[in-house]
Amino acid sequence: MFMLNNAGAMAQAVPDVCITPVPSPAGPVPTPLPYPNLGTTAMADPGGLVTKVLVVGMPALNLGSKVTMTQGDQMGNEGGVVSHKIMGEMTFLMGSTSVMVGGKPAVRLGALTGHNGAPPNAEGAVIAPSQTVVMVMS
Repeated sequence: MFMLNNAGAMAQAVPDVCITPVPSPAGPVPTPLPYPNLGTTAMADPGGLVTKVLVVGMPALNLGSKVTMTQGDQMGNEGGVVSHKIMGEMTFLMGSTSVMVGGKPAVRLGALTGHNGAPPNAEGAVIAPSQTVVMVMS
């Protein structure tokens, strides 16, 4: 699978169930509704980038890297049913078993992700690569 860098890989988590006020004659009713939640590595926290390792000219990411903000669940403005957050951070839950970058496992296309804080409100995966040259095969 392709190794991730800071160039903009996409991760998706569905469903991200958030409490959404639904209009009714008696006033808004808090209702859990599912939303897609998307995160891109272009929004990764600069402190979590491996700047000493460049992958196709961009800093590498590892299991300790975090994406500071995700999108897609803004309508559920009362927060996620688990994390009570919207547009929260995305973390990587799975990395390579043998390739280390910056002392932690490298992350790659298909890696499991947790969206909207800890504990994650939704689990997803990296669905689009940030580059298509460097591969991590384990």
